[in-house]
Amino acid sequence: MKTPGFSTLSLPRTGARWLLLASVCAALGTLSGCAVVLGGAVLTGGLVATDRRTSGTQLEDEGLELRGASRLSQALGERGHINLSAYNRQVLMTGEVPTEADKQLAEQTLAKVENVRAVVNELAVLGNSSVAARGNDVFISGKVRAGFVDAKELSANAFRVVTERSTVYLMGLVTQREADKATEIARSTSGVQRVVRIFETISEQDLQRIAGQSGKPAQQPK
Repeated sequence: MKTPGFSTLSLPRTGARWLLLASVCAALGTLSGCAVVLGGAVLTGGLVATDRRTSGTQLEDEGLELRGASRLSQALGERGHINLSAYNRQVLMTGEVPTEADKQLAEQTLAKVENVRAVVNELAVLGNSSVAARGNDVFISGKVRAGFVDAKELSANAFRVVTERSTVYLMGLVTQREADKATEIARSTSGVQRVVRIFETISEQDLQRIAGQSGKPAQQPK
């Protein structure tokens, strides 16, 4: 089950527990009533500064989620429950729609949104998940993020973590070493049934260059 290596935000274990709690509380507020849910995390100024995307790309990803949600609402109305998570102009769709035709329509609609580079369609043709199931997914995401924070060789803020029906999707600009370590942590987290990697791989040299631009040294493998 386990796989190797990744880089970190050095927070103490109490910080990891706070992150887990914050993730759960922030997301629970969105669990009822929205047909399209956006995948943005709660970011402080420090976290934005350590994101490997440029500030412009971060803003663009937020805009893609908003524009995508609007287009999907127009195309599908209240049919289904769709989550959008954009990272580096690649948009992940998770959730449920009632028919295969709706699944394809959602993908085609999102692909036409300006500046979307790629669409990863992980929608399931199922009835909408329950509030309890979504709450459990939020809790799993929080545990995975907390595991990244505790891993001293990982930069937790380099990852986007999305969980749907106990499947964890991992997004980010990461090295192979980091991708393998993050996958290992996610797979070993209780409640996770499957891990899907949607990474863009960078070299260790690219990592050093990005770290130099941010003013923070890259974490080194142990």
